[in-house]
Amino acid sequence: MTIVGFDTATDDTVVCAMREGEVLHEALVTPPDGERPLHAAALLVEVERAAVAAGGWAAVGLIAVGIGPGSFTGLRIGIATAKALHAALGIAAVGVSSLDALGRAIGERAGPERERLAVLDARRGEVFFALYGGDGTRLWTPAVSSPADLRTRLGGRSGTPLAAGSGAVRFRQELVRGGLAIPEDSDPVHRVSARYICELGAGVAATGAGTLDPIYLRSPDADRWRERDTANRIST
Repeated sequence: MTIVGFDTATDDTVVCAMREGEVLHEALVTPPDGERPLHAAALLVEVERAAVAAGGWAAVGLIAVGIGPGSFTGLRIGIATAKALHAALGIAAVGVSSLDALGRAIGERAGPERERLAVLDARRGEVFFALYGGDGTRLWTPAVSSPADLRTRLGGRSGTPLAAGSGAVRFRQELVRGGLAIPEDSDPVHRVSARYICELGAGVAATGAGTLDPIYLRSPDADRWRERDTANRIST
């Protein structure tokens, strides 16, 4: 089966076309330093390129999309695109945890025995994370916390889990003190890869349990601002 997969949960726009484990097209679009992500401008362009590389949309049997956790705007763009393609083309679409995709990439470095921790920058001084065993089994469900709380939760685990992701890069010093090993900042393992979105999407589709519901883990900034403004009006 040919799969087109993409993820916009982080600042990167990543897209892949894969057939029976062979990568037909892979793209990574990163924003210039200090600029906003390019999801709105780049995603459909790269998705179309992926479809062309696969032999056209008629050859595509599945669309897989990262459903987070990640940025609210990024997730909305990615999931809306998957839903629109599904509706317009009649191609099945499934959602994949962005942390699971990152965890699978880390697993290729960690080996069969070592635990791996996927950590994404959640802004507001927090991280999204999930822990996986040496066989890839998810040990901790996706969660959000401060790096300090994550370090406390890691306390007492045997061995040295291998951690990667934008959150691991940003909070490297705190997390290393918590007993984690983290590759160099420039290592591509820190980026969510669309090829793993494709691989995991195939598995999800086989179970028939796929969903396009986003994994948010916390309320949007706009909701927090409204709650703050309401509280301020009540207090005055």
